[in-house]
This record gives sequence, C-alpha cells and structure tokens, in this order.
Amino acid sequence: MKKILRELLLQKRNLLTQEEIEAKSSLIHKQLMVSPLFQRANRVMLYISFRNEVLTSAIIKELLQKGKRVFIPITVPKTKALIVSELKSLEEDLQLGNFGVLEPKPEAVRELDPSCLDLILVPGVGFDMEGFRIGYGAGYYDRFLPRISKEVPTIGLAFEVQLVHQLPKDEYDYPVQYVLTEERLIDCSNLQTLIFKT
Repeated sequence: MKKILRELLLQKRNLLTQEEIEAKSSLIHKQLMVSPLFQRANRVMLYISFRNEVLTSAIIKELLQKGKRVFIPITVPKTKALIVSELKSLEEDLQLGNFGVLEPKPEAVRELDPSCLDLILVPGVGFDMEGFRIGYGAGYYDRFLPRISKEVPTIGLAFEVQLVHQLPKDEYDYPVQYVLTEERLIDCSNLQTLIFKT
C-alpha cells in the first residue's frame, strides 16, 4: 500500500513545473520566516533539496545571513543512520553524495550531537494531517526523529499536492509536529490548521 501511495505522490509532485515549484517554495519560505518556531531557533537542521522537493537553498542562505547555525543530514547507507553536520557554505562545503543528494565533502564534515538542535525541517514524499510521512523508503528519519527531544519542533515541508488525509502507518513510523505548505501550517498535535491569506 505504502509503495503504491509513494508512487502516486511522487507522480503528483513531478507534475509541478519548475516555475510552480519555485513559486510555492517561495511562499513556504516566507511563512517559515515569520513563524515564531523559526524566529526562536538558532541551530536549525534541514535537508538539501533535490528532485522536486520544496526548495531549501533560499532558507539556508537566509539562516546563514541571520547568523544562525545550519545543519544538514549525512546518510549512512550501511546503518541507515543520519549524521548531523554543520554547513557553513552552500558553495564550498558540498559535493554529490548518496542517492545523488548534495552532502558535505569529507573535509567539511562538522558533526554535531543532535541534542543541540532547536528546529528540524523534514523532507517527505507525502504527509498526513497527523504528521505521519512517507519518505523514499529507507527509513532514515523514522530512525532519527525518535532520538530527538519532543521539545525540539519538527516541521515537514511539503506542497499541497503531497498531503493526504491519513497515511497507512506501522510501529516504526514517527510523525512530525507540524506540516507547512504554500497554503497552510498544520499543528499535527491538535489537528489545527492556520490558512494563509493570499
């Protein structure tokens, strides 16, 4: 079931044009910037976008400009673990890594204990209203997120086309606390939704 749903959600996301991806990502970026969750955070972990994910390069640049510390995940295929590494330069620190995703060069790996984070922005193929997600199937975030204190906000970034009412889940699936799209912010703990004015 999950495999079929993953394919359907990827197809929906792949139908978005580059112009739509950029416009919707810009709206998500703007809403993120005014969020108290973001404004309070000083050590933010987020992904380097690829394929048709919500774009994160502008978010990273703004974080660095504001003097906040930026951290990105490094995948370890052998153990399916995520290592958290500090990013200081989008232009100088990165090279193509696992799965064709940009990851830090060996000399730019600056590992951090995840307990130091105070905000995590999470990618996904799809999310539901309770914050459960479908990823690419390797389970990296489902292993990583349970290690993080519940005091640390976790926000799934997604386009509206990636939302479903309810996803099938198993015991290993771990939800995010919020989902942010170009149209709304969903507080998954109480299923409250803030609709953005356009």
